[in-house]
Amino acid sequence: MQILLNGILWVLALYGLFELVKTIIYTYTYTNLKADGIYVIIAAKNQENKIEGFLRSFLFRLLYGKEENIKDVIVVDLNSTDETKEILNKLGHDYKSIKVSNWRDCKEILDSIDEVK
Repeated sequence: MQILLNGILWVLALYGLFELVKTIIYTYTYTNLKADGIYVIIAAKNQENKIEGFLRSFLFRLLYGKEENIKDVIVVDLNSTDETKEILNKLGHDYKSIKVSNWRDCKEILDSIDEVK
């Protein structure tokens, strides 16, 4: 019985540690979303043929139009079944202003911004 209780406590402790690390990483990744400014959220699903051209065109206008108010572009993949997610990840590595997320994480981000008020 003692072994079972110790096992359960260890599992709960590890789960708590995992959640703590996840929260810290999540907070440092999206900390700048709490600052003043405008954030653009783009949702895409199965757009492998169009998404790269669209985002590069959008960023070109954003960067060279000197739009200082826009902080980040958050691109949300809505469970695409084609190569959209891979293209978004590649663009996220190419441009520091693009943050790639899935729809669940995006909802958590929006909920956390609402809670900060």
